Amino acid sequence: MVNKITFSPKPTHPIGIFDSGVGGLTVAKAITELLPNENIIYFGDTAHMPYGEKSPHAIKSYAEKIVEFLIAQPCKLIVIACNSASVTAFKRVQKLLPQKQFVINVIDPVVQHLVAEGHHKNIGLIGTKRTVSSAVYKKKFEQIDPSIHLKSLATPLLAPMIEEGFFNNKISKTVVHSYLNNPHLSKIEAIILACTHYPLIMNEIKSYYKGDIEIINSAEIVSHAVQQFLKQNYLLNVSKKSPKHEFYVSDYTESFEQTAKIFFGTKLQLKEKNLWK
Repeated sequence: MVNKITFSPKPTHPIGIFDSGVGGLTVAKAITELLPNENIIYFGDTAHMPYGEKSPHAIKSYAEKIVEFLIAQPCKLIVIACNSASVTAFKRVQKLLPQKQFVINVIDPVVQHLVAEGHHKNIGLIGTKRTVSSAVYKKKFEQIDPSIHLKSLATPLLAPMIEEGFFNNKISKTVVHSYLNNPHLSKIEAIILACTHYPLIMNEIKSYYKGDIEIINSAEIVSHAVQQFLKQNYLLNVSKKSPKHEFYVSDYTESFEQTAKIFFGTKLQLKEKNLWK
């Protein structure tokens, strides 16, 4: 039985964002660019990454602890900035909150965006083993628009490669191009980057497709979903104070710090917080 958390969101409270590692920084960055007044608290569960290789039970357990921590800060909204956690733990997180709508995953906004646009019927998808084996995107498209044909490919080497700082180099280009050259992804009109790590290898993906197909960056789509939710619930931060951004990791890694610096243009003060001790 999951115990619900005391929850009283206010506009000045931060947005809580979590992922298994650096990938969710793509979502955090997109949110801060679209909503520059917002405070954020980011939690990278580096001690347990990558989630795509973990059991559903483990992912749910990790997510529960992280959400309890974020709500205690207190955060006004939870963003699950990880496809594997969105697949596995979204309903568990909803049950934690008195108002289950105060959590946004990275899957539903992307599916709704592509259906609303209606431009593409043959869509590719790359993601972790957990995300692809769940077939969650396929099921959601079938429910909303069965005319969309989805071709999904598990790319398990990409997230660990990115976590180790291998992107924008010859190694990452070779690995990425090898995956994208898979015949299963032939004749697609767009491709969903179904892992928040993957925008970090956007250059490699663009160099492969050379503008021939649309690349769907979930981070940008999710940031707009966050903006819409905050507007609808009168939770946009209109304070004139400079925003405060806090970054926590469950286990300090130098590669995380370096990647965070690339994203936010300055060295960030990482706070190590092991919630499982």
